[in-house]
Amino acid sequence: MTIRPLLLGLPLLLAGCSSSSSFSWPSFSWSSLSPFNWFGSSSMVVSEKGVGDITATTPMTASAISKGLQDNYPILSGMTSYQGQVVSYFQAMAGNDVKLVITGEFKGSVQRIEVMDSKVPTEWGSKLGTPFSELFSKAYGACKAGEGDNAGKVECVATQSRHVSYVFNGQWAGPQEIIPPDNILQSWTVSKIIWHAKAQ
Repeated sequence: MTIRPLLLGLPLLLAGCSSSSSFSWPSFSWSSLSPFNWFGSSSMVVSEKGVGDITATTPMTASAISKGLQDNYPILSGMTSYQGQVVSYFQAMAGNDVKLVITGEFKGSVQRIEVMDSKVPTEWGSKLGTPFSELFSKAYGACKAGEGDNAGKVECVATQSRHVSYVFNGQWAGPQEIIPPDNILQSWTVSKIIWHAKAQ
């Protein structure tokens, strides 16, 4: 009996909060305060087509990115260098933590999305923390040594789609540029999921 008055009071509480103008996040949406969003971004998944509602045709604008992520995150933007080119990027934040990084050509469309949010699985059920052994029996033909920010890790193309790859992290004393033996990789876990507009 106490639930109904609480729910009736929520619109008044949210209406009172919406009058504040001190919040400075760019592209912040008050819809993220909806009770339906309190349980995280579990409705979003990584698929062959993209992440959430973001696809290869989504323009690299703050409004399009925020909408594509279902207004689940505050968005920060900037420019960076990737594979020798200057590209735009958007960071989806949760507090001080970066949960997704979306990159693409300036005034172009989305080319790559890095997912570091454990609440955003793939459509096949894999997510951050999934062991290598649950996704692959061996590295040969699917994996390569990580580069750049992923140095010392191993990146493997998903068996279900060449638009999706997993970055695995774990313990190994060997050189960073060499993929560890399969028996070592078995216990490594997914630390990042990457969606690529172009098949890998």
